[in-house]
Order: sequence, then C-alpha cells, then structure tokens
Amino acid sequence: MTGPAVLHRPDRIYDGYGLDLDGTVYLDDALLPGAAETIRALRGHGARIVFATNKPLATAATYAAKLTALGVEARVEDVVTALDSLVRYLTRTHPGARLLMVAEPLVGEVCRRAGFAVVTEPDAATVVVVSFDRTFDYAKLLAAYRAVRRGAVIVATNPDPYCPTADGGLPDCAAMLAAVEACTGRAAEAVVGKPSTHMGAAILERLGVAPEHAAMVGDRLATDVAMGQCLGMAGVLVLSGATRIEDVAGAPAPPDFVVPTLAEVIPHTGSHAR
Repeated sequence: MTGPAVLHRPDRIYDGYGLDLDGTVYLDDALLPGAAETIRALRGHGARIVFATNKPLATAATYAAKLTALGVEARVEDVVTALDSLVRYLTRTHPGARLLMVAEPLVGEVCRRAGFAVVTEPDAATVVVVSFDRTFDYAKLLAAYRAVRRGAVIVATNPDPYCPTADGGLPDCAAMLAAVEACTGRAAEAVVGKPSTHMGAAILERLGVAPEHAAMVGDRLATDVAMGQCLGMAGVLVLSGATRIEDVAGAPAPPDFVVPTLAEVIPHTGSHAR
C-alpha cells in the first residue's frame, strides 16, 4: 500500500496518550501545527497525557517548562525522559553501580542525584553509560573500551541514530553506542529509552490506564510505534518528523494508525469508545 491510501485516522479517543516530543509536538523550539489545540481537545475529552522523549539532553522539569512556555501546559510528572528510564533501570538492575559516562554532564548529574557513583577511571567502573553526546571524543571512547574490556557492562539511553531538527538532524546515541560496541566487541546489556519495556512501563505508570485504553503517538516506527504496540497500546505514527509516508509500506510491523500531524489524532466523530 502506498501514497494517501496508507493514511488511517484513529476512530476513537483513548483514555491515555503517550506523546513523543521532537517531530511530534514540536520541532526545535516551535510547536508543530495544531499540536497545542489537539492536546487541549484531548484533555477536554478527559484523556490523560504523558509526554515521552528519548532525548537525554534535559531533565523532565526543563521539558515541562519548555512545553508550558510554548503554550502546552505540562508538569514535571507529565514528562518521561530517557534519563528517567535510565535511573529506573539502574536502580532495579545495578544498585550501587559505579558509572563511567559516555554522555554529556547532565546525565552524570542525574545519576549522582539518584545515588550512583560516577567515576572517570575505567578500572573503577561497573557500568558504562552511553548517551546522546555532543562532547564525544577519542578519550571517552578509549575509557569506555578499557572499562568494558575489564568487565563493565554497557547501558545506553536510547537507540535513535539521529535527532530530528529543523536543519536536518544531529547524530544521536546510536552513533556513540556503535563506536563503543565496535571496539569492545560487546553489545549493550540494555537500551532503556523507547522502544524498551523500561520506558514503556514508566509511561503507563504515569498514565494510570490499561494499555488497551491508551495510544502511543510519535514520528518513528521503530521506537514510538513499536513500543506502544509491544505493550498493547495503539501505535499512532505521525508524518511530521523522522518518517515519510513511503517508509510505512515496508514496515515489518505496520502502525495501527498513520496521520500527517498530531492534529489528525482526534477522530472526526470525537467518539470515546472503549
């Protein structure tokens, strides 16, 4: 199926929505068309909204403040980031871990506040954390290589190859992770952002609704849509970010719905069927 025939608008309003941010609600510092109005309308129908992002360059508080400034009311508890998912995973799986960072300073700060030791010496590390890192260099790669070769495991924040921006995008976590995996010969133990069940569980906890009454909306098939469908949520793809309509036909697991922008997430009828 190609072209306009692949477009398929939802036929109901769900009790809860996980909304991706970059490429879905906004691009850079500008709301995408109809985003604010759609979110207000969904809330007006009683739907719970949680915003979810794989971008580990800011805290949930910062994202909430950005959304509010753009005209979309948001509280800290309305936002789940890859950093939230990282702390959730490490707390459950590696309590007391000593972390070596291939990441920007914020990631280490968040982990320290959560009670983890952040180290710089490869011999001291038990976990190498890899993230979207605009300060990535050979020294970081060498430290990660030595830590992993001496027994540390790799945990990454997100699997995105690039982050969409108005000027064409930025290399994301997958690029740094590929370098670390290539030189060490070891795969990441976990990638905790979308589409992982770790991130999905955090989103559903915040929504407080059963997955069959929720939808995950985003601009990436392999992260947003895949995670939602894996958890039993509806997977809604928007074409306002990283994915083009011609990409949908060849997808191994097609989305439940495909719409041009977030504005088309609301059905024509406005029905709220369960």
